[in-house]
Amino acid sequence: MKRALISVSDKTGITEFAKKLKIMEYEIISTGGTAKLLKEKGVAARSVSDFTGFPEMLDGRVKTLHPKIHGGLLGKRSLPYHVDQMTEQGIEPIDLVAVNLYPFEQTISKPGCSLEDAIENIDIGGPAMIRSAAKNYPDVVVIVDPLDYDWVIREMEENDGLLSMKTRYALACKVFAHTARYDSMISSYLSNEGIVPRFPEMLNLQFEKVTELRYGENPHQRGAFYKEIRINEPCVSNAVIHQGKAMSFNNYLDANSALELAMEFEEPIAVIIKHNNPCGVATSSELREAYVLAREADPVSAFGGVVAFNRSVDEETAKEIVSTFVEVVIAPGYNPGVLSIFSTKENIRILEVEIWGRDHAADMDLKKVVGGLIYQDRDLGSVDIRNMEIVTKRRPAEEEIKAMSFAWKVAKHVKSNAIILARPNRTVGVGAGQMSRVDSTRLAIAKAESSTQGCALASDAFFPFRDGIDEAAKSGATAIVQPGGSVKDDEVIAAANEYNMTMVFTRMRHFRH
Repeated sequence: MKRALISVSDKTGITEFAKKLKIMEYEIISTGGTAKLLKEKGVAARSVSDFTGFPEMLDGRVKTLHPKIHGGLLGKRSLPYHVDQMTEQGIEPIDLVAVNLYPFEQTISKPGCSLEDAIENIDIGGPAMIRSAAKNYPDVVVIVDPLDYDWVIREMEENDGLLSMKTRYALACKVFAHTARYDSMISSYLSNEGIVPRFPEMLNLQFEKVTELRYGENPHQRGAFYKEIRINEPCVSNAVIHQGKAMSFNNYLDANSALELAMEFEEPIAVIIKHNNPCGVATSSELREAYVLAREADPVSAFGGVVAFNRSVDEETAKEIVSTFVEVVIAPGYNPGVLSIFSTKENIRILEVEIWGRDHAADMDLKKVVGGLIYQDRDLGSVDIRNMEIVTKRRPAEEEIKAMSFAWKVAKHVKSNAIILARPNRTVGVGAGQMSRVDSTRLAIAKAESSTQGCALASDAFFPFRDGIDEAAKSGATAIVQPGGSVKDDEVIAAANEYNMTMVFTRMRHFRH
């Protein structure tokens, strides 16, 4: 007679699976709640305590941690001396294990979960059993996913109760991925609770595959999109995709950048991203007007861009969007009838992400380099321009304060070196990614589709020389917001005073590489 050990927290499909094992003349060994359920459903099951001759104890913390369990899993049937030792010790072989672990993830996802509750839902015996079974996969079948019950049974039924070595190996591989995910989740939770350092000596990151991509950044590169486990903030990873072609590598990056910038604003905002930089950002009480203003900031670059809003899209805005070529639209909702408008352009990807608050304390960012990665706090810092240090003789007017605030929010999301020319409700020119700050200033001016006279200018980092101020003054800009901190600050301030400009220092830098 063959033996199956069944002990599951997720009992989906387990009764039907056990019944089919009984038809194949398996003896079933089970624990606690699983044994009770099987008996209620008419499936005879031998208790683990009866099998081991040792009672469950310590509130169930110890029940399967016994030589008769692990000997039955780890003994190699092909080695006569293993078989002899098992016989001498009265250890009966176990041929199949169906185990899934304590619901740690579900427990910590509950509001008000305490550290004590989380600790009690860290499984010990389960991981030990499935790792033992997986190590001995030529002799023991191990299943950790309820979705695998049906196809495993089908293969057994079609092959006189046997499973191929390929199937056994695949199931064993799944075990180690499963336990790695489980342990990483525990480590991550404890880290966020402050039990271990924010930057631990060994960094464990876990992501689950959402989809494979047609290709990566370029057609000759393969790619896939993975989602962070237990992500609990508004983000592209949580988006509902209503229609459109499959998202590409670059679509995901641009949609992420667009949404992050849109979420900087309280007022209705339209953001257009191209190649991971904003080419137009605007606000208005009417969403359609905000989108039009954003597009007009740089209509050439906006063609084929990614658009994000922080309000539900109405019909008028949707009609305006489909009048030109757009790759992706992302918004917190779509008014009735809007999706049918977008359906006339079936290739446009339409994403929905409900916008709500986020817990900044756990937010981290990483950058991959060959052979390693850089791990840091995300740049979620913000400032109130009204409370910033005014370093020039002239104080800013109300319109200049609003324009500087708008420009500064955008600057945070532009590749460095970043220069933004803006009015209180829209960008006028964006200079991104240049190797010198003065070149970014010249680029922002050159990109402007409308007059820059009276604009505010934001710089993501300090001006190392006065040349950027000279260029800004020539363009007609009257207000500058920048972090300050250069050894040439006095020279830069003096230049601003020469032109009767107003300048404020944020003392916060927003490099974005």
